[in-house]
Amino acid sequence: MGELESIRVFLAVAELESFAGAARQLGLTPASVTRTVAALEARLGLQLLVRTTRRVSLTSAGAIYAARVRPLAQGLAHAAEEIREAQGMTAGHIRISAPLSLGLKVLPDVLSQFAVLHPQTHVAVNLSDRFVDIVEEDYDLAVRISGPPTDKSTIWRKICRVPRVLVATPGCIAARGRPRTPDDLGAYSRLSYQADSRDETWELSKGTTRRNVKADGTFSANNGDLLARLASNGEGIALLPRFIVAEALEAGRLIELLPDWSAPEIWLTLYYPPYERLPLRVATFSDFFEAHVKETCAL
Repeated sequence: MGELESIRVFLAVAELESFAGAARQLGLTPASVTRTVAALEARLGLQLLVRTTRRVSLTSAGAIYAARVRPLAQGLAHAAEEIREAQGMTAGHIRISAPLSLGLKVLPDVLSQFAVLHPQTHVAVNLSDRFVDIVEEDYDLAVRISGPPTDKSTIWRKICRVPRVLVATPGCIAARGRPRTPDDLGAYSRLSYQADSRDETWELSKGTTRRNVKADGTFSANNGDLLARLASNGEGIALLPRFIVAEALEAGRLIELLPDWSAPEIWLTLYYPPYERLPLRVATFSDFFEAHVKETCAL
């Protein structure tokens, strides 16, 4: 392994404080990472890292070396990326954050097809319904389903509206009769999407009429798929994006309630750190993702 690659491996170990973690990030074996760092230390005649059973840390010499070589490694990586972009080539790494339900439904096809066209681009996906800080946590792109953007420190790109529907099982509704207005929902258990440890409030509207219904039933969760399964088990009414419950609605396991009432709009949106200009690999993936969603009507 060349000196530049050895430095890259060393910096990954130093950042993650783990040989195994660096191996996973770089797609190498732990043994290869260990040998590479040992060879670098031998060439320099210095111990760069202290290994214990619990963690890996920099020596004082290692900290000085890392501080000097990190800008050089980053500069070379950026130079290579700029040259590839000038030639219209996409390569490198993209770190993406996406919601769990959307990621499982939409991303497998997107990633497989994207890899065929852009085999030199590595895409690392983190699925979480947590609202990640893409700047602090070093993501290139976040896919979000939410209300209108409020974060002024990021760039966003709206892809499409995400319809939401109130759903329950036929058996759940048969026991008490079909609700005619939101005021009737108090007779049912209501499943709450609990993203921040508070019960959800459904803001429903029909023309100029507005109603607020607190979802304070037996169960709450921070994931739409789990709520959909609970609703399918007859545990109550849920307000969910249609794409999560589309198959259950088509199969008749769930039915839509109050179709003439609507919740506030939420959107599928791409968020970026405050780039001066989107890197080509990120812009290319964004265009591909948007085209796939719109062409396949995935939502």
